[in-house]
Amino acid sequence: MRPSGLPAALLLAWALLGPGGARQCPAGGPGRVLRFSEAHADIPVPALHRLPGPLDPLYGLVRRCLDLLQQNPLPAELLRAALHDPASVRMSQVLRYELGYVVCAAAALLFALAVPGTGACLCYRRGRRRGGGRPPGPRRSRRCRRRCLLACLAATSLVSLAAVSCAFVTNQRVTEQMAPGLGAVPATLRALQQHIGAIPQGVRMVAERFSVPREQILADLGEVSRSVGVSIHSQLKATVYAALEDLQARAEELRSSLRHLGALERTARALAAARARLEPALRERRQRAVELLDDPRCAACAAALGPARALEPGADYAKVPSVEPVLRALAGLPRGDLPAMLGQANGTFNALPELAVQSMAQLTRELRDETAEAAARARGIAEAFPPPGYARPLREALRAAEERSRPYLRQAKRLERCRWLAGTALCCAVLLVGACNAAGVALGAGGLRRRGDGDGDGDGDGSSEAGACLLQLGAGLAFLAAGLLSLLVFATFLVGGNVQTLLCRSWANRELYRFLDTPGNLPPSMDLGRRLNLRRGYNLSAAYHACRGGAGLWEVLQLNGSYALDEHLQASKYVAGFQKRLGAFSARLGEVRLLGAEDRRDLQSFAAAGADRVDYGRFRGEMQLPVVRTSLAGLASALERLQRLQRNGTVAGRLAAEAQALRRMHNSTVRAQEALVAELGESVRFLSALAPHLQARVNETLAATASLEAALPAQAQRLLRQELGCFARKELGYVARYLHWVGQTLREEVASCQPLATALDNGRVILCDRIADPWNAFWFSLGCCTLCLVPSIVFALRLAEHLRPPRSRLISTGSEETCALRIPRVTALKL
Repeated sequence: MRPSGLPAALLLAWALLGPGGARQCPAGGPGRVLRFSEAHADIPVPALHRLPGPLDPLYGLVRRCLDLLQQNPLPAELLRAALHDPASVRMSQVLRYELGYVVCAAAALLFALAVPGTGACLCYRRGRRRGGGRPPGPRRSRRCRRRCLLACLAATSLVSLAAVSCAFVTNQRVTEQMAPGLGAVPATLRALQQHIGAIPQGVRMVAERFSVPREQILADLGEVSRSVGVSIHSQLKATVYAALEDLQARAEELRSSLRHLGALERTARALAAARARLEPALRERRQRAVELLDDPRCAACAAALGPARALEPGADYAKVPSVEPVLRALAGLPRGDLPAMLGQANGTFNALPELAVQSMAQLTRELRDETAEAAARARGIAEAFPPPGYARPLREALRAAEERSRPYLRQAKRLERCRWLAGTALCCAVLLVGACNAAGVALGAGGLRRRGDGDGDGDGDGSSEAGACLLQLGAGLAFLAAGLLSLLVFATFLVGGNVQTLLCRSWANRELYRFLDTPGNLPPSMDLGRRLNLRRGYNLSAAYHACRGGAGLWEVLQLNGSYALDEHLQASKYVAGFQKRLGAFSARLGEVRLLGAEDRRDLQSFAAAGADRVDYGRFRGEMQLPVVRTSLAGLASALERLQRLQRNGTVAGRLAAEAQALRRMHNSTVRAQEALVAELGESVRFLSALAPHLQARVNETLAATASLEAALPAQAQRLLRQELGCFARKELGYVARYLHWVGQTLREEVASCQPLATALDNGRVILCDRIADPWNAFWFSLGCCTLCLVPSIVFALRLAEHLRPPRSRLISTGSEETCALRIPRVTALKL
């Protein structure tokens, strides 16, 4: 017996409305990720950035100094006048704007004249023997002065050494950045021209990449029909298999019930007939046994007399109800072949994937045609793109800029070479001054230590004299180099400072763009909007920001017609026919006939036959009674025991004969009836267990089967729509990913104007961050060296007087007041 479990109707409802019916579309695996080849793998103009370095604090200090020196904003009026009519520009306006630089120029010119002039005067006075200063004072005072002068000269030399080191580094940094920076100008302009010229070919390549989603869609179309059938089969098989199993169970119950009802009727009749035959034989056996046991000659036979008198038939199966009416109602069943019908239904349902393939063959061909039409629409992205001529003004402007820049770049390279040589030479002169000072201090200090007292004649006089000469040599070199240094500092300062304050600062804060965008600032021949063919309503700032934000070149430049890329990137334009055909498709799937008319009538007749109305309790009541009230085998055993106790041979023989007769009756008749009772019990148990739920179970099965047969086509159609919807969304995802890639590639790579904005940003980085910053740091460091030369000269000359031996000082100064040998003053020799 199969347990009842869930009712079939509830099982069907759970299967149709439960989790299986609401299954979501499966997510695409890693193999379904579309790979598009890059149309422009190389970035035409790589973006440059300001890289942090150890000289950044020096750069920042110089910029702050220049901001303090030149606080005026961009001179828009002055520049407008210079561009429209250069002759109208008055020098007073320029000097007023460049007031800070004018002051610095005056200071540099004064320094360039004053320091060498002062050196010439000192040389003239020493040549006339009137220089050298006052004679030294007392010994302790001279020692303190020497130490102070040594400390001051050392500090000045260290500052000068640090400044000249920075000057060397920045001088080399300018040269290192100048060559690639100047070379990047024509290279960038050529790259922009090539980028613009390659746009039509790049757009065609992008449009042709529709082959990637097309191949994937065609591959999916080759598998969609079978996958749809398999999916529908897998989602419905639990419900259909449960219904088939339920029908199989009812068919088995029908066959078993027919068998057991027939066995019940036959066995009951056989038991009734056997009882009728057994009753006379038992009566005869009872009479003989009672007479024998009641015989006075039978010793100890009174105990067996009671069981002998009870030899009567037990159960009477003539009293049980007849199942003949039920058998008459079930006569001729089963009229249909339900197992064959279920096998056919199972085969039909399992053939659903092949049925889906056959039903969707025409749809698959139509979808292939729609995919080819979508590919043709994708080619329209390139066909509708503006012709190459729309960017011709921009290309010509870039070509003109490249040609005009070459002479200036060559001249800039030659000037930079001269600047580097002059800067290196003057830095070496500063180092030479420092080396003379260091050697003079070392020799002079060594000579003083060897003289012992620091003032008398001794072995250190030569060292001290050499140290003093080196200090004077360093001072002389400083006098000569100071003027050249000041001129070089001012020249580089004038160029680098104006580049920083006039160009870089206004470039960074967008003042330069605002000036260029203001109508009337530029002469008509320099109108950038017209020369670059910018779209109406776009100025240089708007175009720059649009390009920097990733706009396409066609969105910035003026076109004869409009080109709306977003209209070409609408996925519905490519998959509308695809989705329409999928939405209109309908197929007769899921038509599985589970139960024929004859089989349905068989089950209905089975339920209404009345097997559940039979009183099976009467059968069980009779079955509880024995076939004979007294056990014939037990009575036979008792008679055999009594036979062994008898002394009368006749009585003993009669007891043995009677026991044998009872045992024969038990073995032949009673055991046969007991076997029939056991067979009857099996049928009663089966029917009594089945009968109470038979009608309800059959009715549930019939109702569930009818409901399933009615709902299965609709459910299969719903699942078909769901699977086709999942398929459509998956294919739409392929097209959407392709279109997203097209828009991103066209705007950011193929037809992007971002390289133009990147080129402008790179120009600012190269000119301001990589050239102007080290250039300005160079003149700033060299200016510090120049300023350090003045105290260095003073301290070197003063220290040289303290390092000379007394004899030398006497000769050079003409002093007659002191002498190491205390030579008395000869006044008589005076004329």
